Amino acid sequence: MIDLGISKIALIGVVALIVIGPEKLPRVARTLGNLVGKAQRYISDVKAEVNRTMDLDELKKMKESMEGAAREVESSVQTTAVDFEKQWNDSTAELTSDPNTPRWEPPPPVYKHPGKKFRLKQGAIPQWYKARAGVRTKTLSGAARVARYRPTRLS
Repeated sequence: MIDLGISKIALIGVVALIVIGPEKLPRVARTLGNLVGKAQRYISDVKAEVNRTMDLDELKKMKESMEGAAREVESSVQTTAVDFEKQWNDSTAELTSDPNTPRWEPPPPVYKHPGKKFRLKQGAIPQWYKARAGVRTKTLSGAARVARYRPTRLS
């Protein structure tokens, strides 16, 4: 790498001031800064792309290892299932071969009454109590309420 210290940068600035001139120096410095910024962004993009490809390779390797592990688990489950089926068939063959052996059957479900009287209204207030207590039994619309309770004219 180029080793640039403060003294070397100051020397380059003084030479640029003499060669380019004080009028054009700010514009040249701005252009140079833009070019350096673009170069840094390009380099960071290239680094990011390289890192992505490396991560992608690592992910591919991880995917292959996970698929291999899944295949191993699947094969072990299949062998276990085959062994279970074989043992099940061996143990049930004894039951099906002997007709005198009683088979276990689950008991039939027992009906349980819910304990409710569906035809009886529970908690209903009788009409005679509502009439005596002055409870409203019907809802009035706004217009009906105004018509009912409008004061009569005195003429």
